[in-house]
Amino acid sequence: MPFSDFHGNAETVHTLREMLVRKHFPHALILSGPQGSGKFTLSQMVAKAMNCLERPLSDGLPDFCGHCANCIRIAEADDLEGRFAEAVEARENLRETDKRETRLYVQTHPDVMVIPPDPPQMLVKVDQVRHVIHQIYYKPAEGGERIYIFSDADFMKEAANSLLKILEEPPEFATIFLLTDNPTALLPTIRSRCMHLRLVPIPTAEVEQYLAAVCPEWKPRARALVGRVCGGGLGRARGFDLAGYLAARQDALTLLGPAMGIQDHSALFRVTDTYRSGADGKAKTEQLLRTLYALLEDLLFLRSGTAELVRNQDIQPELARMASEVDFAWIAAAGQRLGEVESGMRRNLLRSLALDTLATALEPVTPK
Repeated sequence: MPFSDFHGNAETVHTLREMLVRKHFPHALILSGPQGSGKFTLSQMVAKAMNCLERPLSDGLPDFCGHCANCIRIAEADDLEGRFAEAVEARENLRETDKRETRLYVQTHPDVMVIPPDPPQMLVKVDQVRHVIHQIYYKPAEGGERIYIFSDADFMKEAANSLLKILEEPPEFATIFLLTDNPTALLPTIRSRCMHLRLVPIPTAEVEQYLAAVCPEWKPRARALVGRVCGGGLGRARGFDLAGYLAARQDALTLLGPAMGIQDHSALFRVTDTYRSGADGKAKTEQLLRTLYALLEDLLFLRSGTAELVRNQDIQPELARMASEVDFAWIAAAGQRLGEVESGMRRNLLRSLALDTLATALEPVTPK
């Protein structure tokens, strides 16, 4: 998969390749963009181009062959979700004392390391950054450059402060990628020491066209929904669980029922009772919260008169009726309460009870 196979953001890709050919690549790069926009894929491509043994050119700019020993080994981490699951499983099989001291990394090549957020908090821990500090000053073993990719640059405070030590005195043969959906969440002192490139969302029409090729079994209405919900993230659209999203959306609408004046809570309690503990329950709850945010955003668009921005257009009439029942203050308060539920999930609060509390806290409102 050469650079030409990367979908969208041609200018950003061209900028990266020009820096490679001029050998003026920054020591640290923030690559931001919506979920599924290809941040990790593009970082892996750059890692391959930096360490490719054949160093081919295309259009006069550096590329990678994809079949040399370095390219193949780096590519083994392309399936980050699979490698992450393996790392988590390997840690779970350790003794309890070792498990607490072990942090997660994905490294399929000695000079390229991926540092994912560490569960259960899903934050980058200080021990992970210290491990990078310990390794980064050693010269590359088999390639031309050491690459460290923080796949989700959401740091604990102490970890962020430790990272500054590398950014202030970086080695000339290493590059750090910080991948994030929200660059403003990074410390200003980190942002000031990094170059920042952004991947912009791909237009919905292009996402739908892509889905028509890779998911021909989906009907046009389904492709339109996925294209909008994914917010221009092609990678997210490619692996989108449409059935799971529709189920989560129906549950989310049920949770919003009390706010719309529905007095019978039996359906609500039946729904929230299905959100149990465990890894599966955690993923299901996270999907529900993301879907609730998306519905609140659609209500905000409808209240502000920008219905063309609504993502869940297949249920727009229902959302329009809901929007007529709420005001901006209610939407803001609902978003704040969702944030409180997310915080509670990190503290392992009982999920079904937290969702019951959320739904009943959104008191019925009078028409606006």
